Amino acid sequence: PPRSLSASAPRDFQCIPAGDLPAADVLAFAQGLRNKTAELSGAQLSCLARLLAAKNLTADFSGYPPDLLLFFDSAEVRGETCGAFYARASRGNLDLLPRGSARRTGLLRGALACLGVRSSRLRPEQLGSLGALVCDMEPETITASDPGILENLKLCPALTRAQRDALNAVLLGGGTLYGHPSSWDLQTLQSLGPLVLALSRPTLSLVAQAAREAFGRSVVATYGTQGRSQREKSLTLLRAFAAAVASSPPRLKRSTDRCLLAPITAGTVSDPCLLLSYDTSEQFDLCLSNEVLKANLQPLLGQPLPVQYLWVVKKKLEQIYPLGIPEEQLRVLGPLSRQYTAEEIALWPVTSSETLAALLDPSDGKWGAAQIQQLLSRYLALGGTLTGPLLRKISGRNLCNLQEEQLKQISPEAIATAGQLNISSCSQAKKDQLYRKAQEAFAGQAGSPRAYYCRIRPYLGGAPAEDLKDLAQAGVAIDMDMDTFLALNPDELQKLSVTDVKNLLGENLPYLKEAENETSVMRWVKRQSQRELDCTLGIGLHGGTEEPSPTGTAAPPRPATSAS
Repeated sequence: PPRSLSASAPRDFQCIPAGDLPAADVLAFAQGLRNKTAELSGAQLSCLARLLAAKNLTADFSGYPPDLLLFFDSAEVRGETCGAFYARASRGNLDLLPRGSARRTGLLRGALACLGVRSSRLRPEQLGSLGALVCDMEPETITASDPGILENLKLCPALTRAQRDALNAVLLGGGTLYGHPSSWDLQTLQSLGPLVLALSRPTLSLVAQAAREAFGRSVVATYGTQGRSQREKSLTLLRAFAAAVASSPPRLKRSTDRCLLAPITAGTVSDPCLLLSYDTSEQFDLCLSNEVLKANLQPLLGQPLPVQYLWVVKKKLEQIYPLGIPEEQLRVLGPLSRQYTAEEIALWPVTSSETLAALLDPSDGKWGAAQIQQLLSRYLALGGTLTGPLLRKISGRNLCNLQEEQLKQISPEAIATAGQLNISSCSQAKKDQLYRKAQEAFAGQAGSPRAYYCRIRPYLGGAPAEDLKDLAQAGVAIDMDMDTFLALNPDELQKLSVTDVKNLLGENLPYLKEAENETSVMRWVKRQSQRELDCTLGIGLHGGTEEPSPTGTAAPPRPATSAS
């Protein structure tokens, strides 16, 4: 029966074969996303772009969200609409495409060609169409272009060090609408938006101290309502402003052997301006008693404490709990938990799934590989079990840091309720192990090949060739997407026949030509008969083995194909 798509739950979108969906449903789903693409992964957006292409629905792109356009085939963009296409696509989240990837560099090349850019100096009208694509341009372009390039740079998820240096050079020149840094006030700093994150210490030191302090207070005041990524940016800002204060003309030297301000109390630990009042970690240490800390640990750790301040809290907790932090306190450590070493984590009493779930909260920052491995090992050693919800919090990447013996403790039932885990960073042995568990978890759906494929897809990197052949010979096209195909075990891929590959890819077979330079594909092609590649696939793959002619002589060369 035909499948259906719901834009109200985009996170649940799975790569359904195009033949299962009416074109009207695909169109309605894509247009209904609008601002919901943040809930879709790059793999999901790539799949949706292929679905639209298969239904010939890419020509009128005006109703699609910009993130989706990043995954369109830029070679198919028509000349008469290329300007509008790149202007819209450039508003997408470039972080969805790895910096330096073929798709990302191809977008920039296509945009520059479309706009007729032939020098490093970009004019205002060109900048208006390039949007975030400027983020991948060289530093000399930043300094040579119209100062309006700063508005483009606000769209960049991240800038390289060289790009940041170029940005600061432009600002220090004073020729932008923001004026010279020495003239900036609170409103100017707020108008700079994300560019404030790229300001160097010399640039910040030129900004009036009153403006810096007012801006710092505005950042701290909104910290409690921010998400994880924004909190990380806020902390970066506060640290940069603190460094700028240190490089400013020194104030009257103060003694640091006693608290020079009012002691921190239960009433002040939640004050948005706490960090601005206690502007050094030394004064924060001297003014915070162990008694106040013990009674107010959770609200205090809700503050955007820089690393030096977190170290102060950690030292005091060691004094308060010399025999180790109690489990109930572990649950409220938040960002402080990331300051503990793997050796220290090995002593934590992580006995409940609630404690582990609290420690895994992504809004508190990233764990190091050794830290997360030790945290999970400790939980399992104390008798804990990894449920589906916990696996979702752990994520596939962190799951791959577990030892093979520890992975054995994960039940198939947990895999069945864990959702789509990305295990691409796992070793081959761990992929094989997780695949076997997933195979058991979804065995009940094996009679419906398409449904089974959608569930087992993240784990197919561990599938043996015989299981892949079973999928290929199921009698129902599963239309395996190219990302999944390229993630198959390379050694098992070599055992598949040309017909197996054709049946697995189905409607996605033409994309195999685009992947012909991938190592695993090149190896597979060399093992196949060129005649079978031509006759069975017919997509222009070359490099297979040539068969001798009936007379025993080499087969005549194939006629050259047209460059068109």
